[in-house]
Amino acid sequence: MSHHHDDEFRLHTPDFQELNKRLDRRHFLTKTSLGLGALAVGSLFGAKHLFGASPGIKEESSANLEEEILKALPHIAPKAKRVVYLFMAGGPSQFETFDYKPKLYEMAGQNLPDSVRKGQRLTGMSANQSALPVVPSIYKFNQHGKNQTWISELLPYTAQVVDELCLVKSIHSEAINHDPAITFFQTGNQLPGRPSIGSWVSYGLGSDNQNLPTFIVLVSKNAPRDQPLYARLWGNGFLPSKHQGVQFRSGKDPVLFLNNPEGYEGNDRKEMLDYLTKLNQLQNEAYGDPEVDARIAQYEMAYRMQTSVPEVMDLSGESDEVFSLYGPDSRDSGTYAANCILARKLLEKDVKFVQLYHQGWDQHGGLPKNIANQCKQVDQATAALIIDLKRRGMLDDTLVIWGGEFGRTVYSQGKLTADNYGRDHHPRCFTMWMAGAGVKAGISYGETDDFSYNIIKDPVHVHDFHATLMHLLGVDHERLTYKFQGRRFRLTDVHGKLVKGILA
Repeated sequence: MSHHHDDEFRLHTPDFQELNKRLDRRHFLTKTSLGLGALAVGSLFGAKHLFGASPGIKEESSANLEEEILKALPHIAPKAKRVVYLFMAGGPSQFETFDYKPKLYEMAGQNLPDSVRKGQRLTGMSANQSALPVVPSIYKFNQHGKNQTWISELLPYTAQVVDELCLVKSIHSEAINHDPAITFFQTGNQLPGRPSIGSWVSYGLGSDNQNLPTFIVLVSKNAPRDQPLYARLWGNGFLPSKHQGVQFRSGKDPVLFLNNPEGYEGNDRKEMLDYLTKLNQLQNEAYGDPEVDARIAQYEMAYRMQTSVPEVMDLSGESDEVFSLYGPDSRDSGTYAANCILARKLLEKDVKFVQLYHQGWDQHGGLPKNIANQCKQVDQATAALIIDLKRRGMLDDTLVIWGGEFGRTVYSQGKLTADNYGRDHHPRCFTMWMAGAGVKAGISYGETDDFSYNIIKDPVHVHDFHATLMHLLGVDHERLTYKFQGRRFRLTDVHGKLVKGILA
């Protein structure tokens, strides 16, 4: 036992560290006789370095090339300094929001023509229906703004800011079910494991605030939980872990594990973190794993966040006028409205990428009542965010995005009655909008057919959306890459084209 205790002690001497650098894994394990000394070193340095390297560790030549890629950024003059992405999880119906189709009233209840469907696949939820009856929205549309844009009566506050919006009615995806569709929008691929948009932005552009994460996520507490959200949707994938999104929650612990444990004082934790940093530095010197640097940076960030997070989460300093602007829910921490105020505060602190998730847009049945509730929860606060950013002089360099993972079908899923119906998933065409930095204001881009079933003008694929978003941030989507397992990856994979028609 004493011999192994001496081995542990020698871990801290320069001679042992130098020797450790020269030994390969097999020689190292032999010298320690696979005994308690090896286990002690494993606990200090991480067992993966004894029994196999992490597949995510980059080769030395690759690291140099990645450094050159980052030095070249931004590739073009950025229009947007920051992004707030309002993600409406579940798939909002374009028929009850932004894509007005008056000719549907003439065909109400009739079967969807084969000439429109064109044999396109359906989900398993409506594929066995004996009929696919066309159903127009029961809600009225009215024209608003300088260009007389049609907006549903369910979105009266959004209608008031329509001159700031760039409606894109021709978004399309390939994924017809929720998980692959959301994953596609958030990472550029339908399969899990790729870095999220915010992580790519963090990796490429870094941070403008050293006391807060570059990429922050907020999830509405007042939304239905009909479809789950996974932390991997804001994960870093194969990028260094410091680029993952950090979720801020309502309640006394906005960031998990950030506050000091009971019985610990600030000085105690600082001393502990200092010693932990020394251990991580030993590991870094021995193995050169870039994840060690990321780990050290994360601990340092966490320590700074103990001060910065409570300050930014505190909405008590907001005026009554601000709460009135965002609506009655805005005083309730964790609601969509309160999160919109928090998002504005984070953007003011130069957080680069803020993402709000609001679930509950999956109306396969009972759509009229449910979508009215959804719109009421987000409409006023969304418009307020646009107004608030503009009056603070921030809309010019902030990109605001609103949309879900796909649209809904023109036909009713399930039983159709005079005042009730449902809509299934429809990835072939749906509406999103952008506002602010670098996009044309007050326009509609793209066009769908009379059934909002197919695109007839200016299609915009998910990859095109990503390419355009990155362009507005000053990034050429084809040039921001990362080598992983022998292949170079990017957000848009090998696809994507800039949507020039929406650029200001």
